[in-house]
Amino acid sequence: MKKLTGNQLRSMYIQYFVDQGHKQIKGASLIPENDPSVLFTTAGMHPLVPYLLGAKHPMGTRLTDVQKCVRTGDIDDVGDNSHATFFEMLGNWSLGDYFKKEAIPWSYRFLTSPDYLGIDPDRLAFTVFAGDDDVPRDMESYEIWRSLGVPEDRIFFLPRKDNWWETGGATGPCGPDTEMFLIMKEPCSPDCHPGCSCGAYLEIWNDVFMEYNKKADGTYEPLPQKNVDTGMGLERTIAVLQGVSSVYETDIYQHIISTVEEICGKKTTQGEEIKKAIRIVADHLRCATFIMGDERGVSPSNVDQGYVLRRLIRRAVRFGRKLDLPAERLTDVAQAVIDTYQEVYPELVQNRTFIMDQLRQEVKRFSRTLEQGVREFERVAKKAQDGAIDGVTAFHLYDTYGFPIEITQEMAREAGLTVDTQGFEAAFSEHRKKSQAGSQQRFAGGLVEANEVTARLHTATHLLLASLKRVLGEDVNQKGSNITPERLRFDFNFGRKMTPEEKQQVEDLVNDAIRRDLPITMEEMTVEEAKAAGATGVFTDRYGEKVKVYTMGDFSKEICGGPHASRTGELGVFKIQKEESSSQGVRRIKAVLKAE
Repeated sequence: MKKLTGNQLRSMYIQYFVDQGHKQIKGASLIPENDPSVLFTTAGMHPLVPYLLGAKHPMGTRLTDVQKCVRTGDIDDVGDNSHATFFEMLGNWSLGDYFKKEAIPWSYRFLTSPDYLGIDPDRLAFTVFAGDDDVPRDMESYEIWRSLGVPEDRIFFLPRKDNWWETGGATGPCGPDTEMFLIMKEPCSPDCHPGCSCGAYLEIWNDVFMEYNKKADGTYEPLPQKNVDTGMGLERTIAVLQGVSSVYETDIYQHIISTVEEICGKKTTQGEEIKKAIRIVADHLRCATFIMGDERGVSPSNVDQGYVLRRLIRRAVRFGRKLDLPAERLTDVAQAVIDTYQEVYPELVQNRTFIMDQLRQEVKRFSRTLEQGVREFERVAKKAQDGAIDGVTAFHLYDTYGFPIEITQEMAREAGLTVDTQGFEAAFSEHRKKSQAGSQQRFAGGLVEANEVTARLHTATHLLLASLKRVLGEDVNQKGSNITPERLRFDFNFGRKMTPEEKQQVEDLVNDAIRRDLPITMEEMTVEEAKAAGATGVFTDRYGEKVKVYTMGDFSKEICGGPHASRTGELGVFKIQKEESSSQGVRRIKAVLKAE
């Protein structure tokens, strides 16, 4: 097999699918737009959901990209051979175009051809959907694999929990998938199969075939538009190609890991505890740098994406302390991340000042209380009743010393203790009531179905931005948005608190545009044409060759891909509920639409 670098694999994958008639599109922001169900983009398909649901993509029906992703559900496993909080997903897509008989052979050729990855076919195994009472066995995928020369004993029929994809909602597109695995060692038993915990099989690619629609009654019907959605994890694949046992030993981590080692004067070869700590610092700073350096850059805070970012940075500080790594030198690690990815993700260079400023501030903020907090933890740990730290004490560590509850839990596990998390939540809730703070909204995952309510709220964000520009100045731009069925939240760059008069002006302008019942139209055009037409947008390289431009009468013209109302008169009455600071230089408006 070919020993490729991360950059070489990215380029090879994209070019391969361009050669198969695909258009390369830009990966989306790490911060999902108008989807409150997830804090970060967690998979390559996430930004393309509207098009998988039937919307027309301006670049056509065959697409390929590299998508930045963040998942923190397995954060406690970071430091082993495979878990990381930030990763890149290589993907190709068919939006009602080709299907199984094209997608599977293309995948097999890329994996096995000497012109591409050159993996020995005898080292590959495959899974297909076994079928159940609702949907038949996927014999078509099985027969295609057999036609490519794969022996039947290396094709495994697995159940819905292993080989089925759906959005997570009650209804919507879904279908079977076929997964590709590298055989790493001898199976543990005759019954061993891909997915077995023995580690004999390592998944490297997944082709999802969206061929059914799940109806409200739980039954399935064939989809008129059948889609293909594939995903190959970059880090995991290059670890295989480079013949190393861990993603942390690949070329993309090399400079980052060596920077951590140089600063702390320790090596990953000096024992498991040191190796894990070095890897955690490297991983968390890599992820944090991408979150802060995103086009919708996030600052550390106590809610939503900012809370995750804060936890990553503070956990890196804590594990750096175990390595005798000076916390203020974590900016050197962030610079190593920027150096590694600057050609592929130039936004990291463009946003370097913001990244470094936010990192320095957060490190300084936590370092002031870390030593005291550790001493306080050690004190209460000695007095813990029944091997548990009570919730009030856990909240005290959070409120006074800045310890996220997850760090307290981690330190407790290391000391052989547990934490009363229910008691912590109760103390936290009581604190919020007393301080009249807004409730923190957390989301477990999944995808939000676009509906009329969210479409109207999304439309209102266009009117809001246009109004802000009129009142505060043309240099105001959107920095992020979040929409639930109850309200919209809109972040924008501005250096001070808005006056009551300014807020009233903005509200009046939005409501005037609504009362005028302006038509909403959409045109597809190039980025240059959009600029020439006066469309609003942060013109970075995130856009493809063509974009969608939504025009609302003479009031707003904006590049966007989200769901919209057909006329502004459908929106109701716009009301600003709150205007507050989101982060340094960024303000946040929360608003609702009410029936007239």
